[in-house]
Amino acid sequence: MSSPTADVSVRVAWSDDADAIAAVQVRAWGEQYAGVLPPEAIPTDPAPVAEAWRTSMGRPADARNRVLVALERNRVVGYAVTTPAVDPDCDPIADGELAELAVVPDERGKGHGSRLLQAAAETLEADRFTRAVTWTIATDDRRRAFLESAGWAPDSAHRELDLDGSGTTTLKQVRLHTALA
Repeated sequence: MSSPTADVSVRVAWSDDADAIAAVQVRAWGEQYAGVLPPEAIPTDPAPVAEAWRTSMGRPADARNRVLVALERNRVVGYAVTTPAVDPDCDPIADGELAELAVVPDERGKGHGSRLLQAAAETLEADRFTRAVTWTIATDDRRRAFLESAGWAPDSAHRELDLDGSGTTTLKQVRLHTALA
């Protein structure tokens, strides 16, 4: 007799998922950026975030812009975004980017992030990218360890984002990369 398994999966997001993705983003960013950014810089209302998701998924700027969702039964618990890499030192034909990966904080440790990361890599590979890059907060050791355990490594690129244009709200990031198949 086998033990029951969880009803979990990853699929391409639909426009109808915008509200659920926004709810995940608001919760995940609230934790991820707490103490890194001022509270007013972190979205707390999922409604405008959902509208932005509906717009971006309805009319992607590039056919290779993809949104994937992690599901627990029929509930969205995480998402990932893949796209061609836009960094000046990247090749937009060969290099894809994992632009975002987020899982609801109380759903972490259940394999959703690993499934999303694998699906994102497979999606990038299907789009004929040979390398993937992603940016992570320089001080986010937990995320960096998660990515490194999956075969990603720092590639020496780093940046400081000026989030409000005044130089008072900045975010230091490091870039990681991995070869695809």
